[in-house]
Amino acid sequence: MPDPDDFADHLADRLAAIRGVVAVTLGGSRAQGTERPDSDWDFGLYYREGIDPADVRALGYPGTVVAPGEWAYPMNGGAWLTVEGRKVDLLYRDLADVEQWTTEAEEGRWQLFRMPGYLCGMPSYVLAGEAALGRILAGRLAQPSFPPLLAERGPEQWRWQASFALLHAGAHAKREDVAACLGKLAFTIVAEAQARLLAQRVWALNEKGVVARAGLSDVETALQARGELLPLVDQIRTSLELPEW
Repeated sequence: MPDPDDFADHLADRLAAIRGVVAVTLGGSRAQGTERPDSDWDFGLYYREGIDPADVRALGYPGTVVAPGEWAYPMNGGAWLTVEGRKVDLLYRDLADVEQWTTEAEEGRWQLFRMPGYLCGMPSYVLAGEAALGRILAGRLAQPSFPPLLAERGPEQWRWQASFALLHAGAHAKREDVAACLGKLAFTIVAEAQARLLAQRVWALNEKGVVARAGLSDVETALQARGELLPLVDQIRTSLELPEW
């Protein structure tokens, strides 16, 4: 198995040859040096004028490849592949969208989008943050600094979301709606964590670890009073007959 840097560079060269791709980045924990041994390899494919999933499939790697737009906006689309025994995620990034939301972030504005896999949703400034933090492996890509106006104005919207969720958590509590109440409380904590990270000029590209990074772990522990989390997750999955991913 090749050296990790050689692996990333070699794959980036192949990805950069896909029609429409103008830059390839390494993102996620591996770009920041915080990866675990089992961490996936996340590559951003920045393109203009569209990208054809057939060209991604033509690389010959086993896995799932989708068309742009199939993963909902603004996540867009990409692929889950196995390359030389490694789990690789490809993320399509339309540069027109990246540039639009980078400009919005620089003016202190952002939008929240409902997204599978997110509790609170995906904020539009994530597209700017990915470009800022990704390691450019091929091509050229503007890498913005953290916008001061986003730190100044952005937290207010998150705190409105947190307060509204907390209001409804109270209503669910009165009705003894356990799942809805716990869900709204979790939403409240994560949204406040996002607000604090924005105020600190820290990019949060997803919800992994945001509560601890924002210094709210003590608040989060209140949700664990119902028992250990992993057994609880397994219990709920089994009870609902849901598959493992």
